Amino acid sequence: MSSLLHRAFLLLFLYFCLLDCSVWAKVELSMHESVEVYLGDSAEIPCQYSFTDTGNKPSFVMIQWFVRGEGNISRKRIFYGDGSQEMVDEDTDYSGRIEVTSDQQGTRLVIQDVQLSDEREFFCQVNGLIAGNAEGKTHLRVFAPPQAPVIEGVAPGISVTNEMPSKVASCEARNGFPKPNITWYRNNVPLASAPGQVNVLILVTREPSGFYSVQSTLEYKVVKEDKDARFSCEVSFFVPRAIRTSESQSVNVTVHYPTTMVELWKESPQGLVKEGDTVELRCQGDGSPPPPFIFNREQEPDVDLESRGNVLILPSVSRKDSGLYQCRPLDSDGQTDVKGEVQLTVHYLDAAVVVPKDSEVMQKGEDLIASCNALSSLKTSTVWYKDGRQVGHGNTLHLHDASYDTSGEYVCEVTVPSLPDLHTSGSVHIIVQGGPQLVGVEQEVQLEEATGRMVNLSCEALGHPLPSISWNIVGSQNWFEVVSKANEHMTHSVVSVKVTSDISALCNASNNMGAEVKAFSIKAIPRVTTPAPFSPAEGSGVIIVVIILSLLLLAFLGSVIYFLHKKGKIPCGRSGKQEISTKEKTTKDDIVVEMKTNAKNEEAVLLKAVNGDKKGPSDQVTRLSESVGVFGRRAIDRLPVTPNTPPPPSANRCGAGVLCKYVSVRTRSRTPPPPRRVSEDVEAS
Repeated sequence: MSSLLHRAFLLLFLYFCLLDCSVWAKVELSMHESVEVYLGDSAEIPCQYSFTDTGNKPSFVMIQWFVRGEGNISRKRIFYGDGSQEMVDEDTDYSGRIEVTSDQQGTRLVIQDVQLSDEREFFCQVNGLIAGNAEGKTHLRVFAPPQAPVIEGVAPGISVTNEMPSKVASCEARNGFPKPNITWYRNNVPLASAPGQVNVLILVTREPSGFYSVQSTLEYKVVKEDKDARFSCEVSFFVPRAIRTSESQSVNVTVHYPTTMVELWKESPQGLVKEGDTVELRCQGDGSPPPPFIFNREQEPDVDLESRGNVLILPSVSRKDSGLYQCRPLDSDGQTDVKGEVQLTVHYLDAAVVVPKDSEVMQKGEDLIASCNALSSLKTSTVWYKDGRQVGHGNTLHLHDASYDTSGEYVCEVTVPSLPDLHTSGSVHIIVQGGPQLVGVEQEVQLEEATGRMVNLSCEALGHPLPSISWNIVGSQNWFEVVSKANEHMTHSVVSVKVTSDISALCNASNNMGAEVKAFSIKAIPRVTTPAPFSPAEGSGVIIVVIILSLLLLAFLGSVIYFLHKKGKIPCGRSGKQEISTKEKTTKDDIVVEMKTNAKNEEAVLLKAVNGDKKGPSDQVTRLSESVGVFGRRAIDRLPVTPNTPPPPSANRCGAGVLCKYVSVRTRSRTPPPPRRVSEDVEAS
C-alpha cells in the first residue's frame, strides 16, 4: 500500500514538473480499431507509439493496459510496465491469461483462450513524462459459428382458402456468436416480408453460456401452385473478416385445395367389354387431399351407385349396364361442371338361330337354303361345318341336288373377330329321303370259284327310311348271313355261300320309297390239284432240294427197272392185266411187248400232279414219285424183254406212287421182228 502511494506522489510530482518545464517531445500512438478472433483462440492486440523529437527522447516510458468493464462501466487496469518492472494486475479476468511484450516500436497484448466475455475495448496508455502521454483503444471481437440450422414444416396441411398467411415452417440456429441472421427461401428464391402474403417472426435467445439462439417462423399465404414448392432457411453469421452461411434442408408443404378437375376412366378389363365381365371404373381429381367421389349414370342422375372410395366395380355386366357414367367430388361445393364422365359399352352375342330348326327332311335331288344368324353388337363371322370339315362361309348355306351324302349334321359357328371371346353355334340335321341306293358301281357281279369253297357276298344300301336287305340265292342251300348291321343312313349285310354248283344270288334292298337289286353270278369250277408253283418267297434252297430228290428217285427207279429186266421180272399195276403167251418157235427177236393201261386214270394222275392242292413236303414227294413213275414206265417200254421168263411173285405188288403196267408178251417166229409197237393207256391208280 505504501508503494502505491509512493508511486502516486511520484507521478504527481513529475506531472507538476512537466507543467513548469518546456515540452521537449510528444508521444504519438496508433492501434487497430478492432481485432477479430475465433472463440478459444489467442488474441493479439498491438499498440505502436513513437516520439516527435527523437533527439530528446525520454529515458523513462511507462506503459499501462486497461479494459472496459461490462455494462460500459469504468475501465480497469490489467498491466503495468515502466522499463524497470512489468506487472500483471491480480484479481482481474485476465490474471494468468495475458502476456505483454514491448520493444522500440511499441507494445503487444496477447490474450490466451479468448472467451465470449473478452469482447470488450482494450486501452493502451503510454507516458513519456516530459514528452507527455498518449492513449489508444482496440475493440476485441469474438466469433463463434452457430450450429447448422434445423427446419421443421407444419404437420397438418394448409388450405388455400385461409384469408391470412398461415405458418408454413420454423427454422432455428443455436449457439452462435454474435447473433446470426435467418433468411427464408421458396424454391431457392429469397422471401421478403410482404403484408398479407409473407410474415417472418424472429425470436432471439441469449443462452446462459453467452451464445445466441435464433428461431424464425415463416407465415405464408399458400396457393394451389405451392403444392410442389420447396421451402428452406439459410443462416448467415460473422466470422473473422468474413460472413458465412449455412442452408437447411428443404421441406414441402401440404396444400389443401378444392377439386377443380375430375377424370373418370375404365381401369379394367383392357379393350372391349363383353357380357359377363367385371368392370372397374376409377375416378381421380386434382383436389388435395383427394376427396371421396359419388358415382351415377347419366340416365339416373339421382341414383348414387355403391363405390369404394374412388373406384366403382360393376360385376358381371350385361348389355343393360351400357351407358354414360359420371363421378363427382364431394368437395366441389355443388359445382355441376366439376365431374368426370366415361361411356361404357357392353358388347353381346346372342345364341345362334338356325333355320330350318333342329332337323329337315329333303327328297333326293332337291335344293335347300339354311340360314344361321346371331344378334350381336359387333360385326360377326359365320362358318359352316360338317363332320369337322368346313362346307360353307356366311350366314346362309346352299345345298344343291341333295344326295345321301348330303345327309348329316351341319354346325354353324358364329364368332366376333374383334372380340374372340364372344362365340356361339347352332346346328341343323339334314335327312335326305329316297329309295334304296346300293353302294358300288357294279349292279351285277360275276365270280368264279372252286367247288366246295365258301364265298362271302357283301351288299350295302343307302336310303331313308332305312332300307332292309333280303337275299335270294339259287344253286346252293348251304348259305347263312354273317354280318347284319345298320346305322342312320346305311344297311350292310354279308352272307357266306358254299359253292356246290353254279350259283345266282340277288341282294334286294327296299323301303317304302322303292327297291333296288344287286345280282351275283358264281361259276363253279371243279376242284383240281395242281403242283404248287414255286414262289420266290420259298427261296432257291427249296428248289435245289426238290431237284436233287427228283434225280435220286429217277436214278433209283432206273436201277430197279434195269435189275428187274435182267432178272425177267416185270412189275404190274394194281388195276391192269398182264397176259403172256409163248409159242414154241420163238426167239429173242420175235418178242413184242404191249403195254396197256387205263388212259383216263393216267390222265387224272398227271392232272393231279400238275394242278394238285397245296400239300406238305411229304405229299409233294409222293406226287413227284407218281410223276416219275410215268417216265419210268416209258423207259421200261423201250427195254428188251427176256422171253419165257415168268414174273416173280412180287411183280404184282407195286410201290406207293409208282405206276405199274401189265405187259403182254407174244412169241413169234424167227422172222425179223417188226418194229416194236408200244401203246399206252393211262388210268388213274
